[in-house]
Amino acid sequence: MYWGNLGKKICLLALISILSMGLFAGCSKKPVRGGEEAVLPTEQVGEMATEPGEGMPGIAEVGMGETEIPGEAMDTAASFGETISEGRTSAPMHPIYFDFDRFSIRDDMKPIMEENALFLLDHPEAMVEIQGNCDERGTNEYNLALGERRAKGARAYLVNLGVNPDRIGTVSFGEERPLDPGQNEDAWAKNRRDDFVAVK
Repeated sequence: MYWGNLGKKICLLALISILSMGLFAGCSKKPVRGGEEAVLPTEQVGEMATEPGEGMPGIAEVGMGETEIPGEAMDTAASFGETISEGRTSAPMHPIYFDFDRFSIRDDMKPIMEENALFLLDHPEAMVEIQGNCDERGTNEYNLALGERRAKGARAYLVNLGVNPDRIGTVSFGEERPLDPGQNEDAWAKNRRDDFVAVK
């Protein structure tokens, strides 16, 4: 009797496992694009707390507080979108980089976000797409989701600084568009980034 019930439980668990794997087996190579509803609340730009493969945690609530935009004016960008500042980012903006398995804006990246916001506020005609990228570690699905959170987190940060959300699109490329194909921490650090690309 005991072994009969145990056998049924084992079969049920095996069936659930097989069905779960079937749901996640399709490996999408398409980038994940966000729409208007994709913006995160500005008070909820948080951190990842797990290693790849352990599932996607919820967003931790982290108050960003008030951020002052630097007072120095940026040069007018007559050729906005025509030149690249770094990575795939359109000059005069700059990309931001992330810690491994995180999507929160690092403290050393906040001044760059403020400069990007200042440029967008000074040039209300400029439209930008934030492209979230990851290093190659972790599954493709996990990295697409992580790249999306990175892009949406940067969008929320810009909106919090006063940039109109209608001017900012997001897309996740996950691990599909590395800048550096190397297999070491230096290469991976370059690939964990958000690019800010001009939209014509």
